[in-house]
Amino acid sequence: MSATARRSTATPARPHAGANERVDVAIVGAGAAGSFYAERFARAGRSVVVLEAGPAWSNDSLKSSQIWARRLKWGGAPVLRGGEHPFGHNMSHGWGFGGAALHHYAGWPRFHPEDFRTHSLYGRARDWPFDYDALRPHYDRIQAEMILSGDAEAEVWRPPGAPYPQPPLRAFRQGEVIASGFAKLGLRVAPAPLAILSQPARDRMQCLYDGWCDAGCPIGAVAHPLVTHIPRAQRAGAQFVAHATVTRVLTDADGRADGVAWRDAAGAEHVQRAKFVVLAASTPQNVRLLLASANARWPNGLANSNGLVGRGFTCHVIPSAYGIFDEPLDNFLGVSAGQLISQESYGKRSRGADAPFGSYQWGIGPALKPNDLLGIANTRVDLYGAKLVEFLERDGPRLGTLSAVCESLPSPGRRIELAEERDAYGVPLARIVNTLDRDAIGLYEHASREGVAVLKAAGAKATWNGILATSHALGGTVMGDDPATSVCDSYGRTHEIENLVVAGGSLFPTAGGGSPTFTIYAIADRSAAHLLAA
Repeated sequence: MSATARRSTATPARPHAGANERVDVAIVGAGAAGSFYAERFARAGRSVVVLEAGPAWSNDSLKSSQIWARRLKWGGAPVLRGGEHPFGHNMSHGWGFGGAALHHYAGWPRFHPEDFRTHSLYGRARDWPFDYDALRPHYDRIQAEMILSGDAEAEVWRPPGAPYPQPPLRAFRQGEVIASGFAKLGLRVAPAPLAILSQPARDRMQCLYDGWCDAGCPIGAVAHPLVTHIPRAQRAGAQFVAHATVTRVLTDADGRADGVAWRDAAGAEHVQRAKFVVLAASTPQNVRLLLASANARWPNGLANSNGLVGRGFTCHVIPSAYGIFDEPLDNFLGVSAGQLISQESYGKRSRGADAPFGSYQWGIGPALKPNDLLGIANTRVDLYGAKLVEFLERDGPRLGTLSAVCESLPSPGRRIELAEERDAYGVPLARIVNTLDRDAIGLYEHASREGVAVLKAAGAKATWNGILATSHALGGTVMGDDPATSVCDSYGRTHEIENLVVAGGSLFPTAGGGSPTFTIYAIADRSAAHLLAA
């Protein structure tokens, strides 16, 4: 069988016979963390049921299409928005087998040692309950398992760790030109660290550089759950159930987790009893389930006696810069995350004591499409009709772009809460209240100016910035050592309910200055090993 013919075994799943019988582990969500936990527990001999609200995507069903890409984004109950800087929920979240990791860009930098010690080093926010050294072996294990590509030596700012299993993906003219602008400003770049194959491996093809990461990768070059942990979990006996919307976590007379209640596509209610429950949905849905599962034993919501469920929310702020050059840049080639990375200004105080606090990195030269999320048309939202067509024909091929991932710190007013509005099953909707502080806005403005300066130094004849965007919902079930100031311990177990575990980005105490997916997997690797050994 050729590599192009090999496909994921993640086929539409049905509830197993006796679905209401007690299993060892019930997992909510079939995204990155949920599918990872399913694989680890099933391979250890545990009986596992994974309940996913969205469809049972298979690798065969993925289409390289901008319309298709929208189908992979969140399609469940609306997540409401509040605050001065409303969070862009649907861009960051997934729907169906694979979750957001099915359409992630696969830019996988490591968090830096200072990201885990923000309070100890700078008196800001809070520390993580472990340091970089504790997570380092799990970063190394995950990058070998998922087969990352990159150049560790070129990433002069990279924390200690094993070299990448594969060489970096190639750069194209857009990346080369913008890199020259960084060099003229004395800023270094490196090939982007990516969970994308630069060479064939394990029945997966290497990248074709056609830039369809956001629509899912049908050839499996991107390390998404349909070609990694879902088929492995299924082979080990885990059951994946699609169109299964979990409405609440059930508890027994002693207050322990006893399973979950869920609705199928027809609206019928089911109960899945379990010895162990893992909430691996998105950040807002993890919070929503804990709060909406309130009962007489837990009147404020599960694991929420301290009132901290939903608190500690944070996200990344995404500035972008655009430039028109004299030459065509082949900007349709590459990957969604960008060809190159720069973390030259990652240090949280690298801009001086009076400058905005926080870390950020640049993603340089992403592959561009005509419209939608990474669209050329979206760079000039002021144009439409004939003027837009003229812009696309004249300037589209000569457009270069870069975007930054900027840290923002949690603050008391940023939160996820239950709204008065309810979904079709009577469950209150989640609302994300997001107002950025002065440092987050200042860092966004600083990076926006720097991006334009880089493009001008690279020879751009016209430059401008995009709108303020947000991404990566983090926090809300924050982990820590002290039950009075956190929701979960360092392994994701809720302090108050030992057999209720939370997984994914909602555990993060702070956001760092880079995409979180690699760190989500590393945390899951550490936690799953501990929980299986307990």
